[in-house]
Amino acid sequence: MRRFLRVFVVLLSLICAAEGVSAQDMGRGAQDRGANGFQLGQNYPNPFNPETTIPFVLGEDLFVDGRPAVVSVRIFNVLAQLIAYPVALGHPTGEGVPVDQLEYAQSGRHEVFWDGTDQMGRQVASGVYLMQLSVNGLRPLTRRIIVMK
Repeated sequence: MRRFLRVFVVLLSLICAAEGVSAQDMGRGAQDRGANGFQLGQNYPNPFNPETTIPFVLGEDLFVDGRPAVVSVRIFNVLAQLIAYPVALGHPTGEGVPVDQLEYAQSGRHEVFWDGTDQMGRQVASGVYLMQLSVNGLRPLTRRIIVMK
């Protein structure tokens, strides 16, 4: 188990370095990482099985020019392989729309839902995954999520 944790920490550090996120940033709360005008909250429940909700906040400064914010939320495994796009909750275009370059017209708190499946519809294995929020092509925010079966 200790060897697994050491390997995991090394992989997580490599992923964070590739994404421009420090190990300290990974452990901080969303309020510490809202410099781009958006925040990524911690999913709940966490750990989860089989589904989770991911909150995020879009600040008013993203909408000053009157254009919508273009949002993507992605789930990666610890090898930085894309696993899934969660779906929007309460979005004007409807429930269940994948959050991949999805336009949001209003600031405030929003949520997406992940059912714990990959892009092929298979349940993912227990473990640590990374959720990433990007808005308007700005530097993305990343957090860990845990699937526990």
